[in-house]
Amino acid sequence: MNPLDQRIVSCLVANARSSYAEVGKVVGLSAPAVKRRVDRLLDRGVLRGFTAVVDPEALGWGTEAFVEVHCRGNVSPSRIRARVEPLPEVVAAYTVTGAADAIVHLRAADIHQLETALERLRGLDIVDRTVSTVVLSRLLDRPPAAGGG
Repeated sequence: MNPLDQRIVSCLVANARSSYAEVGKVVGLSAPAVKRRVDRLLDRGVLRGFTAVVDPEALGWGTEAFVEVHCRGNVSPSRIRARVEPLPEVVAAYTVTGAADAIVHLRAADIHQLETALERLRGLDIVDRTVSTVVLSRLLDRPPAAGGG
């Protein structure tokens, strides 16, 4: 990705509702030129879409935990994903290095719902054990920067 594309992405990360003309003013291009570049970035998968960023707490989902998942035997990432994806409290899942096979990010309305979600996660046929860390407060939540930093 060249520096001009990085600047366009940075503008869109800062405000995805910016018009092509507004982005063009910042990066020094016409609106049609910005649109062509944005279309290419979408085609290449650099931009995956545009979305509203919602505060989960405002929607009543303010309780969070990160859970180390230790699987029984050798379980593929696709199988882990297939098992955790149906759980509505799972907002993200990652394969990781270290002792755990995956880290699962859970979000719930309250501690009771979180406990229920943890019980369902522990009950999956692939799970040997879990180690949970409940989030007390969010210190920093930074969107990715186009320039890598």
